[in-house]
Amino acid sequence: MIHFYFHPTPNPAKVALLLEEAAISYELHPVDTKKGQQHLSSFRQVNPNAKVPAIVDTDGPGGKEARVFDSSAILLYLAEKAGMFLGRESERAEMLSWLFFISSGIGPFSGQSVHFQHAAPEKIPYAINRFRKEAARHYRVLDEQLEGRRYVLGDDYSIVDMSAWGWIGRAKFVLPGDEDPLAPFRNLKRWFAEVDSRPAAARARAVGTTHLFKQDMDEEARRALFPSNYA
Repeated sequence: MIHFYFHPTPNPAKVALLLEEAAISYELHPVDTKKGQQHLSSFRQVNPNAKVPAIVDTDGPGGKEARVFDSSAILLYLAEKAGMFLGRESERAEMLSWLFFISSGIGPFSGQSVHFQHAAPEKIPYAINRFRKEAARHYRVLDEQLEGRRYVLGDDYSIVDMSAWGWIGRAKFVLPGDEDPLAPFRNLKRWFAEVDSRPAAARARAVGTTHLFKQDMDEEARRALFPSNYA
């Protein structure tokens, strides 16, 4: 059994999509990050970095329980366990390169673009410009890769597409102000529409919707989400 620790944000969404695509049975464990539940000692035993997503596989390698944290590690682990969505063996180098391009580029720059435009107490023009422009540049790199390709690796739908879907779905928050932020990236826009229309994507978006997560960005939430600011 996979125990899936979840909050409705882009990185957990990637894992939800893979679980639904591969029809892997899992038990959902909501982690309300605005309430600080990610800092509880019980959760830090699953992820010492106090972030979601994380999983515990009760039937890990050798039949032993295994914890996995960080969305890219989880995607690789589950795809290898299921034997699905890894692309062709001849494309493994490309698959790994694009998977980590997303985790080290699109994810962090998108996250900081969202933070400085929507969460930071001060609107700092330099920071906003820096992270918006870098997020858009990463979009452009992915858009160019998708030229003439159905999916990031070509004809094969893979965990790379699932990983990118998690963040590209938040484009309106990453690049606010434009009615259609994907309009300048025609390949990316076409690709996202196809992935987002998959039945598993609809199921992934529904994960956790029956749980009442804290919505208010109050002092409790800021201290829970950005604890280093209060150290």
